[in-house]
Amino acid sequence: MEKKSLSQRTAERLYTQIAVERRMAPGEKLPNEVELSQRLGVSRATLREALRALTTQGVLEVRRGKGTFVSEQAGATDPFGFDRLDRVKGQLRDLFELRGIVEPQAARLACRRATETELEEILARGAEVEDCIRAGRDRTAADREFHTAIVRATHNEYMLRLLPLIHQAVATAVEAGEQQERLAADTLRDHALLLEFFRRRDGAGAEHAMAIHMRHAMDGMGLE
Repeated sequence: MEKKSLSQRTAERLYTQIAVERRMAPGEKLPNEVELSQRLGVSRATLREALRALTTQGVLEVRRGKGTFVSEQAGATDPFGFDRLDRVKGQLRDLFELRGIVEPQAARLACRRATETELEEILARGAEVEDCIRAGRDRTAADREFHTAIVRATHNEYMLRLLPLIHQAVATAVEAGEQQERLAADTLRDHALLLEFFRRRDGAGAEHAMAIHMRHAMDGMGLE
């Protein structure tokens, strides 16, 4: 599957707010570029590309000298195939709620039970995620391996059985996050804190840091 650009994901997010969540009504003027780019967590250049795409698709219309407005026909078409968005987001919310229960405990147990080799693996995989973010590379595989290393270090058979769900959630968070730039920044901070607690084998600290990381992931996907 071809990976969507940030501007495409931003256009989809805006379309969702307009046509699905009904946050903006037909004929309503959009906020200015600075405010809207900050609200979406993207650069103004990315926002402009998204606005151009939505204008071409008839979702928005530009009124010379007045600004950009929601088209009267904005909800008549579904260029992004979001007719089942509510159900999909509900499933994602359930998945991330489960992850928020399991992974903080996994971090606590891994701090206590990991062998030295397993601890080194966790730290190495965490560093790879940070390297991917700083280099602007896709971090899906690296992030998956990081969380896998943590769960394996718990030596808990049933947590290991949940790995396919965790893998699905990691991939979805990276691909579908609504505020990718903010999500990447949150991940850098969260991982730095997590890795420090792992180095100290501080289970309580790692549990708390992982819980914060899960909350940031849900926020980045617009899940409440």
